[in-house]
Amino acid sequence: MPANPAPLPAMPKIPHQPAQPDFPPVICTVDVVLLTLKDQALHVVLLRREREPHAGSPALPGGYVHAQEDRSAWDAAARVLRDKTGIVSPYLEQLATWSGPDRDPRGWSVSIVYYALVPPDLLPTDREGLVLAPVAKLPRLPFDHKSMVEEAVSRVRTKSQYSSLPVYLCGERVTLPQLQSIYEAVLGEPINKVSFRRKIDELGMLEPIEGELESGGAHRPAQIYQLRREFRRKLSLVQRGINS
Repeated sequence: MPANPAPLPAMPKIPHQPAQPDFPPVICTVDVVLLTLKDQALHVVLLRREREPHAGSPALPGGYVHAQEDRSAWDAAARVLRDKTGIVSPYLEQLATWSGPDRDPRGWSVSIVYYALVPPDLLPTDREGLVLAPVAKLPRLPFDHKSMVEEAVSRVRTKSQYSSLPVYLCGERVTLPQLQSIYEAVLGEPINKVSFRRKIDELGMLEPIEGELESGGAHRPAQIYQLRREFRRKLSLVQRGINS
């Protein structure tokens, strides 16, 4: 080994970088398209805005992401839904992201949008400013909330063809005729009874409540079912659609 090793090459000089200009902050929010049933038709849950912009207008439940509190956008959406409506949804799924400089008059904004389904009997009756609007006849909505609702309805209808998604519009107990009427309300079309029951068997999402029947009317008593525990927070899926 030489007594005097060759000196290391000099490190290249890093050119001076000018200070970056200050950029305006980006507004980051979450919005939730909360769907329910009323009069056998899909409705969206809206809240009248308390502040500008668009104060007094019905809008989707939404709010800012709390960077020091929310561990994820999902947590932010669940918090907003709970705080604004009092509802803890068993199923909350990300829909899409809306962003751009022109969607909010306060500045460049991004909204991470989720959708959820809830049975009508879980909706609060004392929440001031809460409005139910049929998805087929939406009122004038602020920002780009109309496109969010339309995208959510399209997603729900597509996914309901091959999954257990509509069960989140049911209560904890349901009969097969009731469940079929819920699927038909979501899909907006009738379903063959034999085909429907075959698909429900394939989905395997329900279990009978032993000894419990719903009686009444001229028909024979109907078995009452509940959602299996393993599908209370995730979907059951089949390869082919309900109506196929």
